[in-house]
Amino acid sequence: MTSKIHPLLLVAGSLLASMVHAQVKVDDAWVRATVPQQKATGAFMKLTAAKDTRLVAVATPLTPKAEVHEMVMQDNVMRMRQIPAVELPAGKTVELKPGGYHLMFLDLPAQVKAGDQVPLTLTFEDRSGARQTVEVKAPVRALNAAMPAKEGKGAGHGDHAH
Repeated sequence: MTSKIHPLLLVAGSLLASMVHAQVKVDDAWVRATVPQQKATGAFMKLTAAKDTRLVAVATPLTPKAEVHEMVMQDNVMRMRQIPAVELPAGKTVELKPGGYHLMFLDLPAQVKAGDQVPLTLTFEDRSGARQTVEVKAPVRALNAAMPAKEGKGAGHGDHAH
C-alpha cells in the first residue's frame, strides 16, 4: 500500500510547489521619488493572488526599515500606520496606492531619483503559513506622479491627457 501512496504524494507535492510558486502576480510596481534630505517614500503596485494570501513583509537594499502601511480615516483625520499584513483574497486584485495600502521606506540614507530602479523582496504567506518571496524591480517615478486618483486610470503617469 505504501508504494501506491508514495507516487500520489509526489504528484500532490509537485502541484503544491507549483501553486505556491505562482500564487501572487505583481503588476505596475513603482516607487515615489524624493527630494534631497527626505527620509521616507512609498512603493505602490497591484497584487493578485491565485489563492487567499497575505502580504506580510517587504525588504529593499534602499533602507533596512521597510514596512507595510495603510492610510485610514479616523476621527475625520487621515492617519498612516504600520500594519502586520495586507489580505489578498483569491483572484481579486488589491491595489497598493497613495492614500491606501502601500509600502513605506523609512530612514532613507540618500535621495531616491526618478528613473532609478529599486529592488524589492515581497514576502507572502498563505493560510497554511507557507511563505513565498517575490523579487520585483520597481521604477522610481517623479514626485508629482500618481497623486491619488478616483478611477485609477492614468494614475502614476504624471500625465492627465489620457
